[in-house]
Amino acid sequence: MQLQEEVIHAQPIKGKQKIETVETFAAQNEIVINGLVKKYGDVTAVNNLNLNIHKGEMFGFLGPNGAGKTTTISMLCGLLKPTAGSAQIAGHDIAREPQKVKAQIGVCPQEAAVFKFLTGMENLILFGNLHGMNPQLIKERAAELVNQADFADAARRKAKGYSGGMMRQLNLLIALISDPEIVFLDEPTVGMDARARRRTWERIASLKDEGKTVILTTHYIEEAETLSDRVGIIDYGELIALDTPKALMEEHQVDDLEGVFLKITGRRIAEGM
Repeated sequence: MQLQEEVIHAQPIKGKQKIETVETFAAQNEIVINGLVKKYGDVTAVNNLNLNIHKGEMFGFLGPNGAGKTTTISMLCGLLKPTAGSAQIAGHDIAREPQKVKAQIGVCPQEAAVFKFLTGMENLILFGNLHGMNPQLIKERAAELVNQADFADAARRKAKGYSGGMMRQLNLLIALISDPEIVFLDEPTVGMDARARRRTWERIASLKDEGKTVILTTHYIEEAETLSDRVGIIDYGELIALDTPKALMEEHQVDDLEGVFLKITGRRIAEGM
């Protein structure tokens, strides 16, 4: 089904950001989020989030610590139950069809989800089995991934000896083992040195060439600016800006995406939150 893309421009009004929707070109939506809310007691972590992410899009999701990024990703992946609202992933409702959703996605979580007593390759094979993949296909896919990432030597060693950056690399490979159509990457390059980070950027960029939809959360603003087709900025659980990096920079009259980020999330930073 062809749907209209929503491009959102933020206009400051009394210290807040007013969200206005403008119709542009037709695009097929892979992820549709309607009024998504997550509360923890009196604390609202995500507040009435409405967002469409297009098929084959590289989408950057930015926000200060505690803004609601990881909470949103966790709800979309079926790890948290929304308080209100709904979302569809590849046409499947996250609440009513969680198994169908999980069959479509790969997730690289913020915390490394690996078994340290296994080698990198054994981890990949284990997670391939958990996805119900054919054993021969698992071996072929795992070998392809470690070779692409120049990780073959490390994959022979137990993960308990890995550095933090190597753990993140293995985490990314595990997210890709099932060759998912949609990939969630939550801070995928934290702890990596500059060389590994750049190599990982190249691997992430190649996912778009493969036609995958990628949702990237990161604290490296340059990472989002370099890789993303569009960027959504969330603060206090609310979406306050959504557009291409170039359009956001032009709108806020700054030279880079970091300038946009600092300008529209400045109150939280000033408060030290």
